[in-house]
Amino acid sequence: MTTFKTSFRNFFAHKGRMALSAIAVLLSVAFVCGTLVFTDTMNTTFEKLFAVTSPDVTVSPKEIEDEDRPATGRPETLPASLVTKTAGVEGVKSAIGTVTSASVTIVDKNNKNIGAATGAPTIAGNWTEMDLKTFDISSGRAPRGPSEAMVDADTAEKKKLKIGDELRTITVDGDFKTTISGILAFRVTNPGAAVVVFETKTAQTKLLGGPDRFTQIAVTGKPGVPDARLEKNIAAVIGGAGYDMKTAAESADAGREEVGSFLDVMKYAMLGFAGIALLVGIFLIVNTFSMLVAQRTREIGLMRAIGSSRKQVNRSVLIEAIILGVVGSALGVAAGVGLAVGLMELMGTMGMKLSTDDLTVKWTTPVVGVVLGVVVTVLAAYIPARRASKISPMAALREVGAPTDAKSGWIRAAVGLLLTAGGAVALVATTEAEKATEGSMLLGVGVLLSLLGFIVIGPLLANVVVRLLSVVVLRAFGPVGRMAERNALRNPRRTGATGAALMIGLALVACLSVVGSSMVASASEELDKTVGADYVIQSRSGQLVVPKALEAIRETEGIDYITQYRDIRTKITAPDGNEAKVTIVATDPSYAKDFRKETVQGEQADVYADDSMSVGEEYAEKHGVKLGSELTVAFAGGRTAKLKVKTITSDDSAMEQGVMIISTATAQKYLPADKIPQNLMVFASAKDGQEKAAYEALKTTLEPYPQYKASNQTDFKKDLKEQIGQLLNIVYGLLGLAIIVAVLGVVNTLALSVVERTREIGLMRAIGLSRRQLRRMIRLESVVIALFGALLGLGLGMGWGTAAQKLLALEGLRVLEIPWPTIITVFIGSAFVGLFAALVPAFRAGRMNVLNAIASD
Repeated sequence: MTTFKTSFRNFFAHKGRMALSAIAVLLSVAFVCGTLVFTDTMNTTFEKLFAVTSPDVTVSPKEIEDEDRPATGRPETLPASLVTKTAGVEGVKSAIGTVTSASVTIVDKNNKNIGAATGAPTIAGNWTEMDLKTFDISSGRAPRGPSEAMVDADTAEKKKLKIGDELRTITVDGDFKTTISGILAFRVTNPGAAVVVFETKTAQTKLLGGPDRFTQIAVTGKPGVPDARLEKNIAAVIGGAGYDMKTAAESADAGREEVGSFLDVMKYAMLGFAGIALLVGIFLIVNTFSMLVAQRTREIGLMRAIGSSRKQVNRSVLIEAIILGVVGSALGVAAGVGLAVGLMELMGTMGMKLSTDDLTVKWTTPVVGVVLGVVVTVLAAYIPARRASKISPMAALREVGAPTDAKSGWIRAAVGLLLTAGGAVALVATTEAEKATEGSMLLGVGVLLSLLGFIVIGPLLANVVVRLLSVVVLRAFGPVGRMAERNALRNPRRTGATGAALMIGLALVACLSVVGSSMVASASEELDKTVGADYVIQSRSGQLVVPKALEAIRETEGIDYITQYRDIRTKITAPDGNEAKVTIVATDPSYAKDFRKETVQGEQADVYADDSMSVGEEYAEKHGVKLGSELTVAFAGGRTAKLKVKTITSDDSAMEQGVMIISTATAQKYLPADKIPQNLMVFASAKDGQEKAAYEALKTTLEPYPQYKASNQTDFKKDLKEQIGQLLNIVYGLLGLAIIVAVLGVVNTLALSVVERTREIGLMRAIGLSRRQLRRMIRLESVVIALFGALLGLGLGMGWGTAAQKLLALEGLRVLEIPWPTIITVFIGSAFVGLFAALVPAFRAGRMNVLNAIASD
């Protein structure tokens, strides 16, 4: 009990010194808990949506896996006659045919897409009484004819739509216009989809291509009839083998599983960044307790002299760590809930509405947060606690704050060098790997060992690197710069740990910058080498090119010819008996000019002969395929063909690597007209000398179709760079948390260092050091520590990025590009980080009373 009281008093006696460590714990735990609360809330939102919208039994076309479903732009359907048949089944109260399609684009009177910018779908369908379970008509009325539609309230608010406004719906069967007759309000939270509904005949005709089809049948059972019984009764009458039937619970589970896979990816990615922040926080906590132990050397020595055992001293420090962990974690859990609400608001601005009424805080979330924070804090404090327990009673006679570890031990240096060498060997081996799977494992090992090596060897590196940086940065400031250098070198272990915290975040930034820049440079080089077409037309959201848009592109003034590009789902049987589901590409003969693929055997143009195809080099080697070999190709939704291999293409490419190609004519031969996929993209080439005019004309042609964009090679490269840049910016934003924690570490180190050197600072002030010079000294010390961490991080990250690029070269991304402007900007920015981190410690040091400082013990 005495140990606990002592620890408790010590903690609150030094609560100001613990504050920044508590903030580090708070931020890390907040990110973990915020991620869990946010994803749990999204799960709750979708669960409510699925529970409300799922009828007692849903009858659908036989479930087809995505790789088997032809991309026709129309959903799979059921005959309308099945609705009447289902309605007569025993136990059925009502059976309603529903129409749902996500293969549409809907634009307003200004030709602006009303769909969500978040990637959520635009859903079009028919209005039925079943929809009253999901919506209320908040204003207006339901559609009464082919010229009317209703839109959901969230979309109406976001896109400034009102009753009477005109909408144009773009489908594979053409465009049609409607007027908004009503606004629908979701009864549960709308997760972001744009919803437009028409009267049933219009939906069938315009979305499904005919009035005698539905996409599903929503069945409601009579009171007292269990869903499972209802499902069996329906299956017995309509023949269950031909259709997919789900009860309300099964439909909700299926929807939850589909959404859950996406949410899990997002959750684990965010938790990964939270883990990085926790790792960085460990260095801050280690430094905090190391410095507190050093400052309390005499106090601990006196405790040992009056009878405290080593275990009691050890336990005392660890109890302080537990208190810190509990306080920081408790605040972190609360902050995490606030962070989750903030993320919900952010998603709301992007179109995904999440209500705080659905805010979900499971009991496991605070438990995970507190346990994680306490365990991490105690582990980080363990080494300083052991060091404290080794303080002897004679230490009570020493000067307070006397440094005890001016040099790192040789054992630590040897271990660090060994780990670093191991990491370097693994990274070099990565660059020599012949297969991506082997190289990936080596890269992971190399990154881990080199990171651990740099962390362990940090004190040794501090002795060398800080001296070199001081020559360039500090020596110009005369004696003040010299003192700043010596302060940074006074405790290499502390400087190494502080720099390492900053190093981790910046290493990841540098690595991703190198990989991103190399990807853009490689893709640009590949485009220059392979793409012969003047323009590429495609949708960023993955929408297929509808026939009407295709015809408009073909007829654009100045366009010489176009090349269609379709994905065809197939099952291929190789000569060795191997069966695999493969998506092959159907193109026109002009594709040989539009995309110059390097061939190993045969000519690219040979693919367009009747019943011919190409295969990739790796596939041919793996399955014994040669020129003239016949492959059995079963077309999804069509017939089975024997296709002869006329070309084997090189896999040494970043684009179209390993893609199998057939002609459009061959696809049309074995697929019914209604099963032929729509174009994924279209290539177009201008007439000689009309490239600029044709490009402008093509943009004008596509104005009625805002879902598509035409790009020449320059714009295509620019778009690619922007897309990769946007992804990297999101990652940098998440890594920003780790960098913030690292900056707190610099602030904490300086603040505690100022406290540790109170008497020294008083003596320097007494012999003539001005307040301005004192503040400058502390700022320069902070700058050199920040630059030390930045130099290690950027160097390490560039090494990782270079190794990763060599691995990507196996996939055709052969250009290594170091983004020097980014690297230099980050390095210079680190100096400003150091200046910012020194503001408060320098201010406090400058305000010290000289006499009180000299008299401090």
